[in-house]
Amino acid sequence: MTLLVDIRHRQGAFSLDVSFSSERGVTALFGRSGSGKTSVLRIVGGLVAPEKGRVVLDGEVLIDTDASVAVPAHRRRFGYVFQEPRLFPHLSVRQNLSYGRWFSGAGTGRDSMDRVLDMLGIGNLLDRWPGNLSGGEKQRVAIGRALLSAPRMLLMDEPLSALDEARKAEILPYLERLRDELDVPILYVSHSVSEVARLADRVVVLADGRVEASGGASDILGGAFEATGREAGSVLSGRVVSIDAPAGLATIGFAGTELVVPRGGLDVGRQLRVHIPAREVLLATVRPVGISALNVLEGHILSITTAGNGAADVELACGQERIQARITALSVGRLQLLPGLCVHAIIKTVALAPR
Repeated sequence: MTLLVDIRHRQGAFSLDVSFSSERGVTALFGRSGSGKTSVLRIVGGLVAPEKGRVVLDGEVLIDTDASVAVPAHRRRFGYVFQEPRLFPHLSVRQNLSYGRWFSGAGTGRDSMDRVLDMLGIGNLLDRWPGNLSGGEKQRVAIGRALLSAPRMLLMDEPLSALDEARKAEILPYLERLRDELDVPILYVSHSVSEVARLADRVVVLADGRVEASGGASDILGGAFEATGREAGSVLSGRVVSIDAPAGLATIGFAGTELVVPRGGLDVGRQLRVHIPAREVLLATVRPVGISALNVLEGHILSITTAGNGAADVELACGQERIQARITALSVGRLQLLPGLCVHAIIKTVALAPR
């Protein structure tokens, strides 16, 4: 299923001029607050009519201003998950979910209901009221209600932004299951690099109403985009190869290297991405000893570029992976770092927690 978006729209002094495409999986609209992410999502969902443009889903034209085509929101069959859960307070969890099923007609039977309950871990909440749920539970119910409407696409507008870190860590594994187990494309709005690194297959970077970059998550998030306020970093895709339960650690295998991270809810075989901020990487010209860091990777320098404010970005090849380190230009000189030099990258384990 392919989504094609080509829109231009003005809201007061702010203007949108956005074109991108997305395939199956999760496409993230990523950027600072005010960059236009939610405006794009609302236009795709039919909540706002653009001044000019086209939106096409799998060959069906939803918006074409030149041809005066504008399919109403309720006929687009999109599931929408907002920042706030927006559950009906006078209905139980079961009744809120049934409201979603009502929109699908015969599209969702008992099997679909059971699958959604299991996937989101909300089967034990059916007889409770929204006022008695935690923030994470409310959001999982809201996602379940959207899924039970049998949507062709799921639109998610910063669904974790209202949650604290503990609740975010609770709900992220459920979002990963949606991505991996459902054949429903997701358009996901976020300004959190950790969420996008963990969930997205494709990233569209927005800044001031324009597309600054788009492409695969690892490629896009591996660079730095000043307009998003995000520093350089690395995104590695790997698989959990072993668990040290007593120590609470997991070892993740990548292309030619391994990293140790906090286990969290990880199990052997689990595939995931890890985001490593460049400032969390230290460099040494000899292998360090007597340090607390668990991850010391051997590699060689590919390039060194000036980053401004007395900093330098150093790109390393560790195995077949590329890792970015941001250090001071003074350190580059003192260590006499040059492309081709063998070095050791020291990474704090806490910086690798996949959440």
